[in-house]
Amino acid sequence: MNTPHPIPHIPVARTRRDFLTHAGGGLGSLALSWMLARDAQAAAASKPASTNPLAAKEPHFAPTAKRVIFMFMVGGPSQMDLFDPKPALTKWAGKPLPESVGRPVSQFTKGTETVLASTRKFKQHGQSGQWVSDLMPHLASVSDEICFLKSCWCNSTIHAPAMYELHTGRILMGHPSIGSWVSYGLGSASENLPAYCVMPQPQGVPEGGAPCWGSAYLPAVYQGTLLRKGAAPVLNLKPPAGVTAAQNERTFNLVKKLNEMNLPAGDSDLQSRIASYELAFRMQSHAPEAVDLARESVETHRLYGIDDPQTADFGSRLLLARRLVERGVRFVQVYSGGGPLSWQWDAHNDVNENHEKMCGHVDKPVAALITDLKRRGMLDDTLVVWCSEFGRTPNSQGTKGRDHNPLGYTMWMAGGGVKGGQSIGETDEFGLKAIRDRISVHDFHATILYLLGLEHTWLTYLHNGRDERLTDIAGEVVTAVTGA
Repeated sequence: MNTPHPIPHIPVARTRRDFLTHAGGGLGSLALSWMLARDAQAAAASKPASTNPLAAKEPHFAPTAKRVIFMFMVGGPSQMDLFDPKPALTKWAGKPLPESVGRPVSQFTKGTETVLASTRKFKQHGQSGQWVSDLMPHLASVSDEICFLKSCWCNSTIHAPAMYELHTGRILMGHPSIGSWVSYGLGSASENLPAYCVMPQPQGVPEGGAPCWGSAYLPAVYQGTLLRKGAAPVLNLKPPAGVTAAQNERTFNLVKKLNEMNLPAGDSDLQSRIASYELAFRMQSHAPEAVDLARESVETHRLYGIDDPQTADFGSRLLLARRLVERGVRFVQVYSGGGPLSWQWDAHNDVNENHEKMCGHVDKPVAALITDLKRRGMLDDTLVVWCSEFGRTPNSQGTKGRDHNPLGYTMWMAGGGVKGGQSIGETDEFGLKAIRDRISVHDFHATILYLLGLEHTWLTYLHNGRDERLTDIAGEVVTAVTGA
């Protein structure tokens, strides 16, 4: 009777790795080696440099700016009444725009309306001779620090889509704001304050709302932290009444220990949540000092116009912005305008009445911010940005107003490596369209990132199988901003 050969024991392959480990021949071993190398490489690439997603990160190259104060004028200031004088408006006043220039349709006008002359008085200021109107006398005094971008353009005549484009690079909501991208790319320079703070107009937020400072598909830790008016600008920060500091700390330490138990590797959402709790705990001790404007001198309060009801609100918020960046906050977003139409730069009915009011609120504080940063030695590495969703039309809406104009308008930058005392770009003789050195929103964003040491094409985040970035698939750095 023949004894059968024993049947060898073959382990059950429960995973691909088991199968490749026990598969016969060199092919299985080769495949296993490749898979192990691939997994190790992927794990190394996905492992965060720190468990804290807000930990400071190295820029792509040496920056000239370390922080940003980003002022947004809600509604659309009129470029030809502030920074871009156009004598042709007076020559053609009361007549339609010539057909050769074009008659673009805006939100409330058809392009056939008559030209509205500016009644503002323009003068050249500073050693550089920059043009600024009588609406901004204080800003005119620091014009040598400012780089005016006079050929900006965007893609929408409607407020909310244009705001989304200026804040996120897209006209549709659902993409991270520029402050979120900067926080994601550079982290925070402070362990005790948020990387990204937002101060809306007390009368209300802009029409675009929270998506203008949201993090969208970036981890939530990179969204803007709202600071509100009053003695307690951060909501829900103070411990409940009756809870002692020792009790509060014990509770925090227990929650921290529970959060960190069995924390899955690479779980960025949970890590972000933990980091937010830890930051909130530290802010309980450090935020009250940072937001306490009473610690500033009487002279500083006067400089920002805090002693004047007209400028007190915006001056207080800009002084707070300076205190925040001084303490390591990376990106501060400050809004002028929001809520009811009477509190926006949206000059549909009477451009003079509207702009005299809005400029009266911001002119002195903005000039004070530049002056204050410079005397403290902070302007060299603090980028100051003044921007809006679009400009205004040269043709009139009604008899004294101007409609939305995305085809050509002015924004400006100062500090942070920017070469001041210059104007870049040009609009046509009516201020309608950008015609020379045109600057798109993507170019604008790419330039801000460049000054912060970030290459805009490298700052990406994988979302739904696509490497998303602030500048989408476009954008060129406006190198003339730095004088290079």
